[in-house]
Amino acid sequence: MIKIAIYGKGGIGKSTCTANLAAAFAKMGKRVIQIGCDPKADSTINLLGGKPVTPVMNYLRENDDEPESIDEISKIGYGGILCIETGGPTPGLGCAGRGIITTFSLLEELKLFEKFKPDVVLYDVLGDVVCGGFAAPIREGYASQVLIVTSGEKMALYAADNINRAVKNFEDRSYARVRGIIMNRRAVENEEEKVRAFAESAGLEIVADIPRSADIIRYEDMGMTVVEGDPECETAGRFTALARKLIREESKENSDE
Repeated sequence: MIKIAIYGKGGIGKSTCTANLAAAFAKMGKRVIQIGCDPKADSTINLLGGKPVTPVMNYLRENDDEPESIDEISKIGYGGILCIETGGPTPGLGCAGRGIITTFSLLEELKLFEKFKPDVVLYDVLGDVVCGGFAAPIREGYASQVLIVTSGEKMALYAADNINRAVKNFEDRSYARVRGIIMNRRAVENEEEKVRAFAESAGLEIVADIPRSADIIRYEDMGMTVVEGDPECETAGRFTALARKLIREESKENSDE
């Protein structure tokens, strides 16, 4: 099973990258789960035709009992992707990270992975600060790999460095490792040079180079990913190439065991 946590600074395009990667896997016939781990709960909306799923934390606040099945806190989106959002606390109250921990515990109780039997699980995680619940996907062993989304913007690279350092803190515990960087271009001056310099200094590979594209915005306005809207365009091809790369690596690792 491919299990990837996708981190990056807020607003850097994590959800766009995660949803398009999920769509690319699904288009190849893989069974995919995408779990949005951000209080905004908008990670999966473009897999669902623009109609959001009820976040787990909202469900728990609005109901006296916990859900009895995954169906109550999920929706099936494009390509059969199972979409789940953790959500967060009432604004101004509580800790958003606790929402992730609570959701993961509930998903274990409902035997999500045993019942759905996914080939791929993607976690879209707020990454400005990798602490507490936001580190759960890597700290608790839910994900085996981390992809960091960044542009050439100063604060995006600063967040990327913090995320990389945080993951390295868990290396000796056999938790997730950083697989590489997704360069999500934002038309910053000398952008490629800046991102490549960071990647080299951190010893990381740039696994995908996503162009700044009006196609992404156009299809997101229609409630879909660019992979769904125009699978033959260049941007969709970049996500498809990344999905193929990750599948090949997983197959090779399995054959080597």
